[in-house]
Amino acid sequence: MSSKTAIIIGAGPAGLTAAFKLAKETDIHPIVLESSSEIGGLSCTVNYKGNRLDLGGHRFFSKNDNVMDFWKEIMPVQGMPAYDDKILGTVKTLMKGGPDPEISDRVMLVRRRVSRILYLRKFFQYPISMKPETFINLGLVRTVKGGLGYLHAVFFKRREVSLKDFMINRFGRPLYEMFFEKYTEKVWGRNPDNISASWGAQRIKGLSLAKTLTRILGKLIGSDNKKVETSLIDEFIYPKLGPGQLWSVLADDIRKLGGEIVLNAEVVSIKNSDGRINSVSASINGKLREFTGDYFLSSMPVKDLVCGFDGEPVPAEISKHAAELPYRDFITVGMLVKKLELVNHTKLKTIGDIVPDCWMYIQEDDVRIGRLQVFNNWSPYMVADLNNTVWLGLEYFCNENDKLWSMNDEEFIDMAKGELVKIGIISPEDVLDAVRIKVKKAYPAYFDSYQHFGVIRSYLDTWSNLYCIGRNGQHRYNNMDHSMLSAMEAVKCIRGESDKTAVWAVNAEEEYHEKKSSK
Repeated sequence: MSSKTAIIIGAGPAGLTAAFKLAKETDIHPIVLESSSEIGGLSCTVNYKGNRLDLGGHRFFSKNDNVMDFWKEIMPVQGMPAYDDKILGTVKTLMKGGPDPEISDRVMLVRRRVSRILYLRKFFQYPISMKPETFINLGLVRTVKGGLGYLHAVFFKRREVSLKDFMINRFGRPLYEMFFEKYTEKVWGRNPDNISASWGAQRIKGLSLAKTLTRILGKLIGSDNKKVETSLIDEFIYPKLGPGQLWSVLADDIRKLGGEIVLNAEVVSIKNSDGRINSVSASINGKLREFTGDYFLSSMPVKDLVCGFDGEPVPAEISKHAAELPYRDFITVGMLVKKLELVNHTKLKTIGDIVPDCWMYIQEDDVRIGRLQVFNNWSPYMVADLNNTVWLGLEYFCNENDKLWSMNDEEFIDMAKGELVKIGIISPEDVLDAVRIKVKKAYPAYFDSYQHFGVIRSYLDTWSNLYCIGRNGQHRYNNMDHSMLSAMEAVKCIRGESDKTAVWAVNAEEEYHEKKSSK
């Protein structure tokens, strides 16, 4: 066994990527500590009576070739049609020699990306497009206001202090108020005027009406998909049995390489002294166990990490700011129904002729649901009875212990069902089954004490062998690929090929990750 050990907190995309890289490319022994019984963190897949629930919906697409190659190395892309493509006669570009998803489970599917906005009880393309149906659905008055507002935003830019400024600069005030303001309030519980513009710079950088029009022209001349904003892509790859399958496969590969993964191991304290982390203690089945190591990689929430330091006292200012870091919690309801009330008016074929959307942004302000997943369209193998049922994921955003969080399961499911009925998506008699799942600290937030995050980061960087990775580890609303890249950079740093600046740089600058990487 190696003379050096890396303790990795969290078995999500960041933690598992780091463990795999260390196990495969170095002589450092990785030990992953995961507080839950699940592999994959926020990218896990919940299996409920044979119907698989993807918490949040995870598209496997990245502009970074290293990430794409990493995914395809773990699970190769399909070489034969999936079940629904065979039935519908859908033609896709498949991988020559790739596995047959009807036979093999260890396979990535090529999936069609369709996401729309439900507003005024009508569908709008996401992002907003210049198609005739957009103007018809909006009506003449809203269309004229939207156009004039966009032109005003083109010539009169606001200083970007808040997320509201960021969005208005790209879409104009009327379209911002129609398609962004209420939805953002649902997600964050705050008006965009009270959220840092940093959120927009990291999550929707480059997305605008101008980019949308450029994309339309680019498709006419056959431009490279990798140069397209991730919010605009037409296809993505996806594990046959949901994202958690890929991370479970990777976990098995890590174990085969000699790495360790300890489940139900909640880190409760971190020993720190003389500029180094010495060990962490985790509660496992009610008993404390100490893990010593040479390197420590943390994807646990920064708030909990700083609170857990048990050695040199944390400066009072740092302790206060970290304790007050804001998060948004998440509730999803998996709902099995016989059919949808929505009519498929698109030209896209689906099993049962349901709408082709992977997910819908619910912009209606008379319901609290924020987004709706249709898992039949993510993968035909996510649904136990694809031909006769539709498996939905209803997404709600809340704060721990607020009214939504505190409702019991039956009460919450009844409320959620009522909302889908209200906006015309289902009929109550068609609901067959449902389950509720709650996730704490799903979204690091960009308001309140977040303004002091710079000093927290500087403090964390004083511990020479501590590397903060992943969404919660960096308090940054990262996608899966960003989380993986932060882990890859941390491993490079451990190997002496870079420094911590590169770890924090992932998805931090407007131009970072916008350019296709070179091999």
